[in-house]
Amino acid sequence: MNAGLERGTRVPRDTMPLVTLEERTAPSSGPRPVAVWALGFRPFYLVAAVHAALSIGLWALQFAGLLPWAYLQGPAWHAHEMLFGFAAAVIVGFLFTAGHNWTGKPTPTGRRLAALVLLWLAGRVLVLTPWAVAAGVANVAFPLAAAIALAVPLVQARNRRNYFFVALLLALAVAALVFHLAQLGVRPWPAWVGVQVALDVVLVVVAVMAGRVVPMFTNNGVPGAGATRRPALETLSIASVVALLAADIVRLDGAPLAILAGVGAVAHGARAALWKPWRTARVPLVWVLHAAYAWIPLHLALRAGAALDLVPSTIAVHALTVGAIGGLTIGMMTRTALGHTGRPLRAGRAEVACYGLVVVAALLRVLVPPVAPALTVQAIVASAFAWSAAFGLYAVVYAPRLVLARADGRPG
Repeated sequence: MNAGLERGTRVPRDTMPLVTLEERTAPSSGPRPVAVWALGFRPFYLVAAVHAALSIGLWALQFAGLLPWAYLQGPAWHAHEMLFGFAAAVIVGFLFTAGHNWTGKPTPTGRRLAALVLLWLAGRVLVLTPWAVAAGVANVAFPLAAAIALAVPLVQARNRRNYFFVALLLALAVAALVFHLAQLGVRPWPAWVGVQVALDVVLVVVAVMAGRVVPMFTNNGVPGAGATRRPALETLSIASVVALLAADIVRLDGAPLAILAGVGAVAHGARAALWKPWRTARVPLVWVLHAAYAWIPLHLALRAGAALDLVPSTIAVHALTVGAIGGLTIGMMTRTALGHTGRPLRAGRAEVACYGLVVVAALLRVLVPPVAPALTVQAIVASAFAWSAAFGLYAVVYAPRLVLARADGRPG
């Protein structure tokens, strides 16, 4: 069933869903063939989940001093791997799948898709080696190649409405370039400039995606929920995070940045309230998206506080990365994988466990350090292992679903 055509939604008619989700029609009999290269979400969700589980687990052990060797050379590389590794893989897998639905044109499959996954994997391996230039090339090339691959069907279909996703992938490539040039000593700017720009790019992607799907999924999944959208508030919400991206590019700081982030916090808080999150408690596939989105106004409020030196900037960063990005990615990775592998859109025990673990990870990482500083190390390690457990569980449960053909025998 086309999620954008379901009845009972109050979302404007011109709002196309990012992904068309289909319910199972008729189960197929006999063994199913391998279909991991049939659509972008399949390999990218799988490698992203495995990477999220292993990378954060190893980083936690390194942070706690329990590794005899260094996995990553400092916090900047930890941020790099979460943004240009994990988040980039989920975004690309999602956009390739959505792009096919938007345009009716093919996005990379088969060997082309496998080549892009190998390019992503090369970036993950090379950052652990002395070959810094090669690592930079791979990590810049991946979002650049993904942008070109997404642009082709969009241009062929004249789907101008979604061209900005291509621009955001290109911006992610630029952010990776800035990071690696700094790490190589080619340019004098700090590597964190590239990290911050990448954080803002991912925030824009998340804000746009959430605005399209969360109210729609709420009304479709919770009868009578009454989630609504206000055009002026939608414009203000997206404009606020785009303006934040621009402010970080020019390295704005202090009171002006605090005001900008504060306006964004209010706008996104009001936006979330219109989606009626309190009515979704009995539908895990929906409440996980609301719980994740709630971290966006909190992140923006904390960014305002950090700009005024009232709170540590790392708290604001992890409200976005662990809370918002972690929650929305696990929510969409389960929902879209269920729909696109021909399964009912219902969260079982494994899915609910994944959601709960990410929520716990976010609460531990963001709330404990400022409230109980003496427990900071323990909270960070516990948060990391909750995150690793969530995505490790996803990888174990969803690997057969992502690798094998759809349960209903349909292509995709």
